Amino acid sequence: MYGIAESFGGSFWLIAAAALLLVAIVLFYFLASLFSLWLQALFSKAEVGIFQLLGMRLRKVNPRIIVEARIMSVKAGIPVETNLLEVHYLSRSDKKEKVLEVVAAVVAANKANIPLSFAESAAIDLAGRDVLDAVKTSVKPKVITTPKISAVALDGIQLQAVTRITVRTNIRKLVGGAGEETVIARVGEGIVSSIGSAKTHKAVLENPNMISKKVLASGLDAGTAYEILSIDIADVDVGHNIGAILEADRAETDKKIAQAKAEERRAMAAAAEQEMKARVVEMQAKVVEAEAQVPLAMADALKNGKLGVMDYYNLQNIKADTQMRAQISGVSEKDLDRK
Repeated sequence: MYGIAESFGGSFWLIAAAALLLVAIVLFYFLASLFSLWLQALFSKAEVGIFQLLGMRLRKVNPRIIVEARIMSVKAGIPVETNLLEVHYLSRSDKKEKVLEVVAAVVAANKANIPLSFAESAAIDLAGRDVLDAVKTSVKPKVITTPKISAVALDGIQLQAVTRITVRTNIRKLVGGAGEETVIARVGEGIVSSIGSAKTHKAVLENPNMISKKVLASGLDAGTAYEILSIDIADVDVGHNIGAILEADRAETDKKIAQAKAEERRAMAAAAEQEMKARVVEMQAKVVEAEAQVPLAMADALKNGKLGVMDYYNLQNIKADTQMRAQISGVSEKDLDRK
């Protein structure tokens, strides 16, 4: 029994020693990485406490990014507190490395004599703007090329203009200011208005600068994150003759209306003709009915003594004589009836 206990006790202490060694190795690696960052910050004169680095680890903040951002700001002469860097790191749950870009934007603005604090830069970044690109655009203006913008002059000719807009970022209006899409839309509206007020398309082709001058004088950059420096007409093409197309469409429409009215009149005439034929048939039926009543009327007249037998015979002789003359002359009985 004593041998078994001694063997078990020896195994326990062996496992405990191995576990302790493993913990020591992990702790050494953990502290070694923090110690190297602490030394890097110390020798860069951007002191970050070892306990601050340990707290970053516990808060799931990447201490390397914070230390690098801190060193960058100190070397540029605009030191940023570690707490502010951590706050922005935790605020950007999607792209935590943006902290470095925010500090780089502050440094670039400071070198270009553009007043920009870390708080302002962080607010611009959290608003969804690319603050580093904005600073670069403030220093070096960029050119925005618009798509073809179609407009029609007063003479009905369509013109298609391509414009190049030179803009510079207005840092103070980045938060809450409209973006490139708004600038392009406003410039397009100004071009349409300028071309639309021109008497002829030739006047625009002869002097395209009239468009840029009118548009630039309209203050289209108000309320945007950009300052428009210049508007240049890169190209103007002649499109369709919109006036002629509209006239042709209107003529085609008038033609269809006239055809519809003519068809309506034809239908009314056909209906009137059918009605007239129906009346003729009705009258012929009445004539036939009246002719059928003649023998009855003559019989009734003979019966009542109003017509004598000799009168009847004379009437028959006249009818037979008329038929004989018609046969001799070649005139039918119907023609005689018409006469």
